[in-house]
Amino acid sequence: MSGTTNGGEPISPLRLPNIHITSHNKAGQAVVHSTINEPQKQYPGYRTSSNLVYTTSVFPADLNDDTDLKQHQAVKAEGKLGLVKPNGTVCRIVDFAPHNKVMMHRTQSLDYGVVLEGALEMELDDGSKTLMTRGDVAVQRATMHAWVNASDTEWARMLFVLQECQPLLIGGERFKEDLGEGTAAFGASG
Repeated sequence: MSGTTNGGEPISPLRLPNIHITSHNKAGQAVVHSTINEPQKQYPGYRTSSNLVYTTSVFPADLNDDTDLKQHQAVKAEGKLGLVKPNGTVCRIVDFAPHNKVMMHRTQSLDYGVVLEGALEMELDDGSKTLMTRGDVAVQRATMHAWVNASDTEWARMLFVLQECQPLLIGGERFKEDLGEGTAAFGASG
């Protein structure tokens, strides 16, 4: 699975996800509000792309009168979402090109990362590497980490859910979001 390019950047050959968002009709029955199938956002220079699945702007989410849907649509329209949504949550699917390492970074969030396709190494700033394969889950607790697709031929895909956390203090020192070289491409979270 090599994938073509868009001017030098590889494009993931993995199927674009269909995102089905539910709601309720006037009788209180569940209905499909919308189905979304959008192109991935490319991150030039990082050989990585993503689909924004959903965001919430408050926690716990307010589902009354489709408040969360309206807030999510506003976040998408604004186009300024960083990796984390302050006071809310972010769910996204990320594809990693073969033989690719995404920069070492830290977000001020509690993250759940699930491998959907392929295999990735979770590399931490202590030098440790943990191989994760389909179905494995990482619980990132505001740690400095990088994702490495070590395959020379196969793409990898993960689903991430990020929830902002309280400021992280270790030994009296505050650890903030640190996207390193990726700040320009991925945007600060606020």
